[in-house]
Amino acid sequence: MLGPRKSLDAVVRQQAGQALAKTLSWPHLIALGVGAIVGTGIYTLTGIGAERAGPAVILAFAIAGAVCACAALAYAELATMIPAAGSAYTFSYAALGETVAWVVGWSLILEYSLACSTVAVGWAGYLVGWIESAGVHLPALLLAGPHGGGLINLPAVLVALGVMGLLLLGTRESATLNILLVVIKLVALAVFVGFALPAFNADHLHPFMPYGFASVESGGTKRGVMAAAAIVFFAFYGFDAVATSAEEAKNPGRDLTIGIVGSMLACTLIYMAVAVAAVGALPFTALAHSSEPLALVLRSLDRPFAAHLIALAAVIALPSVILVMMYGQSRIFFVMARDGLLPRSLATLSPRTGAPARITLLTGVSIALVAGFFRLDEIAELANAGTLLAFIAVAACMMVLRRTAPAQPRLFRCPAPFVVGSLAVLGCVYLLVSLPQATLVRFLGWNAIGLLVYLGYGRRHGLAAATA
Repeated sequence: MLGPRKSLDAVVRQQAGQALAKTLSWPHLIALGVGAIVGTGIYTLTGIGAERAGPAVILAFAIAGAVCACAALAYAELATMIPAAGSAYTFSYAALGETVAWVVGWSLILEYSLACSTVAVGWAGYLVGWIESAGVHLPALLLAGPHGGGLINLPAVLVALGVMGLLLLGTRESATLNILLVVIKLVALAVFVGFALPAFNADHLHPFMPYGFASVESGGTKRGVMAAAAIVFFAFYGFDAVATSAEEAKNPGRDLTIGIVGSMLACTLIYMAVAVAAVGALPFTALAHSSEPLALVLRSLDRPFAAHLIALAAVIALPSVILVMMYGQSRIFFVMARDGLLPRSLATLSPRTGAPARITLLTGVSIALVAGFFRLDEIAELANAGTLLAFIAVAACMMVLRRTAPAQPRLFRCPAPFVVGSLAVLGCVYLLVSLPQATLVRFLGWNAIGLLVYLGYGRRHGLAAATA
């Protein structure tokens, strides 16, 4: 029922001309992780999280981070054990079978494409705020999609296409630029904490949980700490993009562990500091509806120049998140095509860069279209649903392979694997059901379409057809 499984040897062995070039070292991988994790979540979703949980958005960040930490440990074990592109899709193919792998891969396509689009929309908000603070006003029709009374979010479209162009230049070149963008982001967040933390006012933390802990739907919107955790969870994932780079890592056994675990630890500390500083400096009601909450805090503290710099840093550096997520999606697409579940003609590598140019072009254009026409919160929630399913699958794969392949070399071993794996599964399931009902319906609809594509094409061209 779950379809054939790929052997672990077959997963890591590729035919000549179909293997991705090994160009990434551990600094590139840490920067990929931090570049993806530190982005729209902390720069823009802080306000949305505060609107849903009040000051307890701090607790929501902690809960989402704990769940992601458990998933990160599972990812680190499997990525070093199976150093092949494809991340959760590839792990599922080896541990659970082709049908599950398809569902996970289809969900990852949703995760990465919508994550890119979310960041592009968030980036557009910062760009417009930065330009208008200088007294320049842009045509409203070109700053929002039809949902916002406009025609298209043109800045979001342009940044997505620009990042696509960078990826077409080559993986190593893109990853090296990403390191510079990550440094800019971290310096900007350090400046924010340095200015906002001295203005901390404990009165802004009362009541700490105005909407309670559990996720409760009110007026069509879910509120509560867990409702906020279900959306600010978006702020933490990104380390899974490091796992998609396994095939391109020069020393995957060492570098993947450093990239996945190291980026998660660093980013959790950064997020907690920024959330405390933001909510302590300004009432959560003021943050709730801002598309640029960190810059808003600094302007409220009469630090207009610092606010200007924070917004400028977001404009310069947020594209690094788009770069990493678009990179991740193109690799998922590539591996699914290489396996025959999507047309194999898509798995074509550029002879100059060794990167999948055709897939990257398709990915970039589709992401630009979504960013141009859809709302930030709806995109983020749907992206989270895809990610949560992938995390559940990875934790399950780790536990299954501990039973079915106990002798397989593991360069990194997750501590207490069945405890950590179970916590990751249960935490992700809870966050998944905490998402709005409309989001879950859309997610089920997406996977229903995916299963039809699989039954109509993938099953007849993948491993299931070869073993029939």
